[in-house]
Amino acid sequence: MNASRVLVLNSGSSSVKYQLLDMRDRSRLAVGLVERIGEGTSRLTHSPAGGADREWTGPVADHDAALKAMAAELDRDGLGIDSPELAAIGHRVVHGGIRFSEPTVVDDEVMAEIERLIPVAPLHNPANLTGIRTARALRPDLPQVAVFDTAFHTTMPESAARYAIDVETADAYRIRRYGFHGTSHAYVSRETARLLGREPEEVNVIVLHLGNGASASAVRGGRCVDTSMGLTPLEGLVMGTRSGDVDPAVIFHLTRVAGMSADEIDTLLNKRSGLIGLCGDNDMREIRRRIDAGDERARLAFDIYVHRLRKYIGAYCAVLGRVDAIAFTAGVGENAAPVREAAVAGLEGLGPEVDPVLNAARADGPRLISPPGARVAVAVVPTDEEMEIATQTYALVSDSSDLT
Repeated sequence: MNASRVLVLNSGSSSVKYQLLDMRDRSRLAVGLVERIGEGTSRLTHSPAGGADREWTGPVADHDAALKAMAAELDRDGLGIDSPELAAIGHRVVHGGIRFSEPTVVDDEVMAEIERLIPVAPLHNPANLTGIRTARALRPDLPQVAVFDTAFHTTMPESAARYAIDVETADAYRIRRYGFHGTSHAYVSRETARLLGREPEEVNVIVLHLGNGASASAVRGGRCVDTSMGLTPLEGLVMGTRSGDVDPAVIFHLTRVAGMSADEIDTLLNKRSGLIGLCGDNDMREIRRRIDAGDERARLAFDIYVHRLRKYIGAYCAVLGRVDAIAFTAGVGENAAPVREAAVAGLEGLGPEVDPVLNAARADGPRLISPPGARVAVAVVPTDEEMEIATQTYALVSDSSDLT
């Protein structure tokens, strides 16, 4: 196909992030964000390649208005959404269940299935659907492609994906481990193999996606075999505001002893736990500043965060049997050298080591921070979820020979 551009949309409940990419040279033509949708103080920020950033403030009533505002900004740069060079629109969809293991062209049946999954992704799938509906209305002639956060993890064996609860109940209510951040884990595991000069099929990687939300995955030969998030993004690592792993009986205890409702416990575990619950801050930079100032509460929060990380690294070493690399990514993983150093400290017997000088050095691209000759390489690999969505979208709607 001659059209080579892909518009990537990430529709949240009150925001739309977008990027327009040209897949011939994998360049970004424009990047933008519409936020505080539905409020009187909505804001659009738009950054065209080679041009000056623009910002607009005013009321944006809904997602339809947000995407029309986005389209107007793209028009100003000669990159209109009506351009014949636009091959497809790729949408981030958080939950695809077990049905969607690949990027999928959206039709009414796909929309209905995404809607049926709302009970297991109540915060995300409704907003994702709204973005798709609006984009379909704007360009009904154009392929709309859903790229699912859960898709990369559908290769997990049943022994990793199943919870040990009554099978009939689990199947009736779709209770299983789905995993999230899949586009990031897919991208970073491939880029790690590239960094090592090997094919993804030859490499076993532990990927640590550490942002405000955090997840780990065990990737064997390019396929996920385990991941830390489960039915929802609450399970697993300690996160910015989420607890990660807790004894399920904590919920019963809080119901019986504290009289808390299901909604109150949901809020506690998702919004008032993790780092912010432990020390009142969920910004790792501020936590490190407090630690340097002698704050013991911040130190304890950091130690709990790192302890959970080490547990998952060790567990995934056991799951994989052989580990070629550990890759840190996302905001904390890419920028917090003390987290990387602490997470690997004491694990030398398993193979990973961190070189303090390489770890402390600032750099933009993928890089190794382990000493030469380490049995398990340790890497920092910046994630690029939008590029991953665009790549999967374009591959689906075009011949692979069109990619350069």
